[in-house]
Amino acid sequence: MRYPYLNSHYDSKKRFCSYWHQVNEVISMKPMSVLEIGVGNGFVTRYLREKGISVTTLDVVHELNPNVAGSVLRIPFADKTFDVVSCYEVLEHLPYSQFGDALGEIHRVSQKRVNLSLPDVTTSYRIYLELPRFDRPIKKLIAHPFPRPSPHEYDGEHYWEIGKIGYSLNRIRLAIENRKFRIVKTYRVFEWPYHRFFVLEKS
Repeated sequence: MRYPYLNSHYDSKKRFCSYWHQVNEVISMKPMSVLEIGVGNGFVTRYLREKGISVTTLDVVHELNPNVAGSVLRIPFADKTFDVVSCYEVLEHLPYSQFGDALGEIHRVSQKRVNLSLPDVTTSYRIYLELPRFDRPIKKLIAHPFPRPSPHEYDGEHYWEIGKIGYSLNRIRLAIENRKFRIVKTYRVFEWPYHRFFVLEKS
């Protein structure tokens, strides 16, 4: 079986913008130990390790050579093993009925902080302005005031996505909070709004 992470076209410019956020959110927490759920192409893991952070990888796909082969639904580590748990673009590969159970396992093995990203197809508009006398450009993502969500059809990869019928952002937020997390912040990557990040604390 061929995995998209190994495809030369997988690492687009916008995906590298998402990698930056994945790395930045972890480094900003100054952890000693990180569990990364979902190996992908290994870029984030390698970068964090080069920064001196101990990263353990977990993936259900043996061929991707994780440190530990296993499921997010039954993480083979003791409670509070890791300072930070990161799980980027993984949980949508599970039926939504298993979303809460996966969050519960992530909560269990984390000391305090968790980083997630999930696909979000909600229509939005990007505004980018460069103005005189401003050191930085103005970048804004504005959600469509009257979105028209479409139904989600399983494509062999994703069982659900934020912004599809039945999977509103409010529903996802509530599911996260019901698993005893506090949402510190959530945002979409400006260069690739398809990736929505959640920075979480155990409550």
